[in-house]
Amino acid sequence: MQEHVTDHFVKQAQKDGYRSRAAYKLLEIAQKDRLLAPGSIVFDLGAAPGGWSQVVAKAVGANGRVFAVDLLAVQPVHGVQMFRGDFTEAEMRQTLLNLAPQGADLVLSDMAPNISGIADRDQRLSFELAELAVEFAADALKPGGHVLLKVFQSEWVDELRGRMSELFSRVLVRKPEASRGRSAEVFLLGQGRRHPSDKTSCTASAEST
Repeated sequence: MQEHVTDHFVKQAQKDGYRSRAAYKLLEIAQKDRLLAPGSIVFDLGAAPGGWSQVVAKAVGANGRVFAVDLLAVQPVHGVQMFRGDFTEAEMRQTLLNLAPQGADLVLSDMAPNISGIADRDQRLSFELAELAVEFAADALKPGGHVLLKVFQSEWVDELRGRMSELFSRVLVRKPEASRGRSAEVFLLGQGRRHPSDKTSCTASAEST
């Protein structure tokens, strides 16, 4: 608790009106990799408490569209269409896909499982959520689109990066400043969704911030 209340990013979030310090993770990556632009169509998976949605809505502006989903209820964010539901259910995913039939520009995932304290189980559940987010992104993104997802370092990260390398022109690893150093979380960024007919191999990079 002491770490939380004295945290620089917690204080900055309160000052800037963001709902969570996680907003600065997205802000740093989005600026570095030019992920957000006016008019973009964006999906925010695992949106609670809404910090990422706040960042995205501001960046895409009135001509953009933002769709967010979470198991938990999220207070409305201006410019964001919120859904309360279980992303792991096929019906929920199809509902989201139907919202952007021409394809989205960006899929974001900050999803994390309910932590049990059993490391192997928690890592596996985290991997399964990330894998599902990548599969969704493959269907949701227009060619050239991007996906950014949170993962925790585990034996499955390389497997996930390999899958992403089949779908995206570049796969990068990001560890933003707002991500606590002791945390095992990193963010995988898939840039340039390939056209489904493009089987060319791509470049996977371990570059990090």
